[in-house]
Parts: sequence; structure tokens; C-alpha cells
Amino acid sequence: MRNLALVFCFGALVGAGIVACGDDSSSTNATDTPSSESSLTSSSSVDNSAGAKSSSSEKTSSDSKPSSSDAKSSSSEKVATSSETVPESSATSSSAVSSSDSVPASSSNEEDEGDGKCTNCDSFTAADPVLTENGGKGSVTTYGSITAKETSLGGACNYGQTNIQYYAAIHVNVSPGDEKGPWNGGAACGGCVRVKAKTPDGWKRVTVRITDRCPDADCGVDLGGAPASDIMGIQVGRYYGEWEFVSCEGVEGVWGDSTSIWVKEGASEFWSIIHVRNPKDMVKSITIYGVDTRDFYELEMVVGTENFWAVPPEILQTDNRYRIVVKYRSGTDDEWKIKGSELAEPEANLYLYEHRD
Repeated sequence: MRNLALVFCFGALVGAGIVACGDDSSSTNATDTPSSESSLTSSSSVDNSAGAKSSSSEKTSSDSKPSSSDAKSSSSEKVATSSETVPESSATSSSAVSSSDSVPASSSNEEDEGDGKCTNCDSFTAADPVLTENGGKGSVTTYGSITAKETSLGGACNYGQTNIQYYAAIHVNVSPGDEKGPWNGGAACGGCVRVKAKTPDGWKRVTVRITDRCPDADCGVDLGGAPASDIMGIQVGRYYGEWEFVSCEGVEGVWGDSTSIWVKEGASEFWSIIHVRNPKDMVKSITIYGVDTRDFYELEMVVGTENFWAVPPEILQTDNRYRIVVKYRSGTDDEWKIKGSELAEPEANLYLYEHRD
């Protein structure tokens, strides 16, 4: 019996040792678990910190808003550098392709540039306009009365009194005095531009006909009364906008009358200059072909008159018939059939519908 008691005690001691070893292992795992959670917490903190840095960098980039594509690239590189340990997010990608990345610095403090919403929208900082493939971006301003909504008086395009309600002036320069804007000596006259501008309600859009040249160096598009009211309401000022050239066909409010060739006052059988009123788009060329003869004339714009084309005197001094073909930027032509002497009549308004076949 005594021996059995000794064996039992020895077995109990061995079992206790095994349990003790199990406790040590459990203790080690328990220590590892808080360490792992701490690691996760630390990782989360790093991600949040990196995210904050990325957000801060993007905000700085957005605030500076470089106006050139090189500056845009530089801004994008800065964002990438500040968030190297953070995977690219959809928000970052969206910011990189934002339509307003290259907008000059503004006091409008836009909160969501993608949908066109902004605050202090009428206080966009004046800056040189930026050319795009088919238009531009920069300041959208207004002239005239937004309450009376006067029709266009023809402006520098020399159209005279019109019934055009939706009209605007386009910028002459990109940088002051360089004359690299779309005005181009009056070549933009008659063309239509679709303008969109940032407002507290988001993007607002309007289509206008170019009848004038911009009055100041920082102008992009300067709207007449009716379109300005549509975009700005009663809060007029300098807005951020983007614009593109479009055809005038089918657009309401940009037509003052039917399409016609107008002969400038002072014309005679020795001198005459003409232009197209209410065209489908800006005029790219005017060519005169003889019907009774094989004559062919490619007219040239008259330097300094803005939006007038010179007619050769030999056409003015005959009743021979001619075809006048007007080519527009959008590629749709118009064609008149007239007598040469009709182009020598001062202030003649030769309507297209009366001078076809």
C-alpha cells in the first residue's frame, strides 16, 4: 500500500508539470495576441496618417491649381510621393482627371469640382485664359444689363443692330498682347460657343453667338445680358467656366434674321467688302466662281476691318452671274447665285433664300 501511494504521488507530480508547460504555452500565445492587435492598430494608424498626408497633398495641389499641363503633371507627382505607402484610391484617380486641375488659383474654394458646385462663385481670380483643343477655360464674365436683356448691337463683328439675344465676346489674347486667342482678327465672328460655368447649384450651360471681342486682358468669354442671367442670376461677377465651339444650326436665341451676305456702306463699282450675317458657324473661306465665265476668286479677309472680305473690282463692274460659296468651320457650305454688280450696292443685304437657284 505504501508503494502504491508513492506511485500515485509521483504520477500527480508529472501531471502537474505537464499542466504547467501548457500554461506557459498559453501564456505565450496570450502575449502574442495583444502584440498582433497592437500591430494592427499601428498599421491602421499608419494608413490613416498616410491617408491624411495624401489628402493634405491633394488639397494643396487643388488650391494651387496650376494652369499648364506641365504643372498638372508636377502636382500629380507630388500627390504620388506623399502617399507612396497607400494604394491609389478612386478619389485620388478622380482628382487627377478633374476637368479643373489646370484652373488658375481661385477664391471660390470649390468643394466638389466634378459637379461644378462652388462657393463665392462670382469671385473667380482673374487670370489668363487657357486654350483647349476646341475652345478654352478661364473667366466667364458679363457685359450689358442682365435685367433688360438687350439684343446684340453687332459689336466688333460689325453686324449692326440685331435680334440676337444670346451673344458674347471672345478673348483676343492668351497672354496680354500676344493675339493668340480665338478672336483672330475677327475670324471667330458668327461662330457659336457652348459655355458652362460653376455655380452654387453646379454647372450651368448656355450657347451663344460670338459678335464681339473681349474688352480686357483676363477675359475668356464675356456674356451678353440674357445668357449671363441664365448662368449667374442676379449675382454677376467673374465665374470659372469652360467653353467649346459648336455649330449654330438648330440653336435658339442666336439668330437675328435669315442668313445673308451684307455689303458694307460706301461700296461702289471700284471697291466693296462683304461679310456673312447669321451664318451657320464661323466663316472659314469665301470663294467666287463665274457662271458665265471661268473666273475664280478666293477672297481674303481685310486686315484691320475685322470680319470683312474684299471683293475684286472686276466682279463689281459686271452683270455676269457668279456663285459665292461660303465654307464654315463645321464643314457645311452655303451657296449664293448673284450678279457681280449686286456686290457694289452699299448696305445691300443679299438673303440666301432669295439667291439660290
